[in-house]
Amino acid sequence: MKAIPSRTVSRRALRLVLGAAGVVALAATSACSTSSPVASTAPASSGNSAAGGEVIKVVAAENFWGSIAAQLGGSHVQVDSIITNPDTDPHSYEPTAADARTVTTAQFSIVNGIGYDAWADKLLATNPGSGRTELKVGDLVGIKPGGNPHRWYSPDNVHQVIEAITADYKKIDPANADYFDQRKTAFETQTLAPYNKLISDIKAKYAGTPIGASESIVTPLAEGLGLKMLTPESFLDAMSEGTDPTAADKATIDQQIRTKQIKVYVYNSQNSTPDVVAQVKLAKSEGIPVATVTETLAPAGDTFQQWQVTELQGIEAALAEAAGK
Repeated sequence: MKAIPSRTVSRRALRLVLGAAGVVALAATSACSTSSPVASTAPASSGNSAAGGEVIKVVAAENFWGSIAAQLGGSHVQVDSIITNPDTDPHSYEPTAADARTVTTAQFSIVNGIGYDAWADKLLATNPGSGRTELKVGDLVGIKPGGNPHRWYSPDNVHQVIEAITADYKKIDPANADYFDQRKTAFETQTLAPYNKLISDIKAKYAGTPIGASESIVTPLAEGLGLKMLTPESFLDAMSEGTDPTAADKATIDQQIRTKQIKVYVYNSQNSTPDVVAQVKLAKSEGIPVATVTETLAPAGDTFQQWQVTELQGIEAALAEAAGK
């Protein structure tokens, strides 16, 4: 996804205030600290290597990847996530000096890529040749800039990232390879069990159900759940990129809602523009169930699986209401 010039009213207001105050005020007032409440799992290592049982210092550009990295690494990692505030727009975030220091001292970095967090690439580029291990999710899953960057909403991609993080941990700290394998197995089979079951159940019961959405963040999840996205892709992309949707697309969506071509409407509550608000209102007035998702962990203290399970339960309930089962 490209940089987004406009998001929710609260985000625009936040950026205006922070922009006026400058980088120093940003560091002082923003909740986007480099210390994530979900991700910090162990004291920092005093060494530059994880060999011999030292703690691996990890930096994640966003806390949804940071949460997964922290749980996979357990006591052998310290994970700092840069984007932790649900009100912060990851696309247009301006990193602080503290962020740069965190990246410089990290042994392992995780960024989303696909144009979603270009600021993170710039931070990494300021400290090349450090021996740091770098994982770019877009490269891992084969999505190039211009493609849909919301890969944490793709169940298949999430499992690919889990595999990649574990493999990188084992390369950085081979002495604890068995520990990381055990963490991965427990995470996938136990911790993510409710997440995996909801995905499987929704796909089994409601595959093929036509839905509408407010932006492209919903598309990877719809694909993972086997749901049929009817909203024009041009509208989804426009909303995600912060550009004005066409009148033709808005008319198409209104018609889909009024004629009940879509059975459920899913929207990103962190990017609720006037057009989206109008569509949500129309869907509700037509008796179409509405479910919500968010772009980053909300609340910020949730783990990845807590956040996703809550959203999946909401989507499942909306589908059940629409289908009467």
